[in-house]
Amino acid sequence: MSVQNSAQAGRQTRRGVVQDVASMIRPGPALGYDLVRAYLGIGLFVRGILFVSQPELVLGYLQDLNGWFLPYALVHFVAVAHLCGGVMLAVGLATRLAAALQVPILFGAVFLVHSQAGLLNVGQSLEFSGLVLALLLVYLTFGSGRLSVDAFLANAEVRALEVQTPSLIPERPLRQVALARAASPQKYS
Repeated sequence: MSVQNSAQAGRQTRRGVVQDVASMIRPGPALGYDLVRAYLGIGLFVRGILFVSQPELVLGYLQDLNGWFLPYALVHFVAVAHLCGGVMLAVGLATRLAAALQVPILFGAVFLVHSQAGLLNVGQSLEFSGLVLALLLVYLTFGSGRLSVDAFLANAEVRALEVQTPSLIPERPLRQVALARAASPQKYS
């Protein structure tokens, strides 16, 4: 009998996950928010690949800095931050941290590097960098959205707390026993 109950519980859990995913993928503002986050992350990742393959592009912007160490250190930081932060933004993992790492880079790109070229330039670097900076500030402020690893982990934590674990004493589930032991370890030692 318990095997049938566990099989039914497994089917209900799978059905609940499928319904959750279906409700998250429904067209609307939430899906658009997540798609823009994923596109932003992919764009930053591609930019990171460009900076790794051609570091002289970033070094060209840093000609005013004296010395050899600081420009190369900044090139490596920008490339790694774009690569790692882009992947994290694309999947929605630690989105606020990933956006926080990108904000100083884009702030420098907008106000220090591309501001001299001005608006309505052929390359439109200032406009694009400003848009990316504004989007990063949005994701830094509001987080990742419903269709992200962050949301999945938060939901998994809530579901794990709701699951009743069987124990040998029916009136005290195993989770309650573990929590009681954690609360007062000297009593059970």
